[in-house]
Amino acid sequence: MSAAAERVAEAAPPVETVIEARGLDLTFQTADGPVQALRDVNLTIRKGDFVSFIGPSGCGKTTFLRVVAALEEPTGGSITVNGMSPDEARRARAYGYVFQAAGLYPWRTIEKNVKLPLEIMGYDRAEQERRAKNVLELVDLAGFGKKYPWQLSGGMQQRASIARALAFDADLLLMDEPFGALDEIVRDHLNEQLLALWRRTGKTIGFVTHSIPEAVYLSTKIVVMSPRPGRITDVIESDLGPDRPLDIRDTPEFLAIAHRVREGLRAGHAYDD
Repeated sequence: MSAAAERVAEAAPPVETVIEARGLDLTFQTADGPVQALRDVNLTIRKGDFVSFIGPSGCGKTTFLRVVAALEEPTGGSITVNGMSPDEARRARAYGYVFQAAGLYPWRTIEKNVKLPLEIMGYDRAEQERRAKNVLELVDLAGFGKKYPWQLSGGMQQRASIARALAFDADLLLMDEPFGALDEIVRDHLNEQLLALWRRTGKTIGFVTHSIPEAVYLSTKIVVMSPRPGRITDVIESDLGPDRPLDIRDTPEFLAIAHRVREGLRAGHAYDD
């Protein structure tokens, strides 16, 4: 490395690690015997990454997110979130979590659903109002705060769920296949909106999906996982850039990444213990 390059490297701020997993294992004890959900998972996610997890059903994608969120306890290896244990990160409110179903309470308005975690955390009413207004605008639901969930489409309900996860402004957003039940047109629109939200906020996102085009379109990094026990077969860095119109999916660069993801999935299925 030249002296000039060394000076540039020294001047650049270090990239903050958000999630660090090393040798991570998780085995569930069931009535039929032990079931290994994750095996020797090694992964680093840095601040501002958009990381998609893709693999067949039962490969441990959601389980890994649940470990990050302290909803499951690993049985081996180590994992940190912002340098803390997952449980410490949970208590520090380091992340928001968006589930597969929107999970909105039907008797509460959209605004009150968004405010729910803020109420639990003890924010005063003025701050609840401010934050709810800001995040509803962020997900393009301004003007819908007084509606009830049943008055909104499925896609709008998922956006409200995202707003609720963003309400307390955590830097990490965990999303467990939030668009899987939506039709392709709505899904494409929400993919565009999510990408725009990620660019505006700079948040770190962990995103579970079964869709290769969705993973490639959204991500800076794609984690390909094998069937159970869940292992990482490939980690693919995307260099498509931050501005991605939907028609980028027809470009050779996009198709090359999609091909590598598909090959990684095939390799995982061919893995033989």
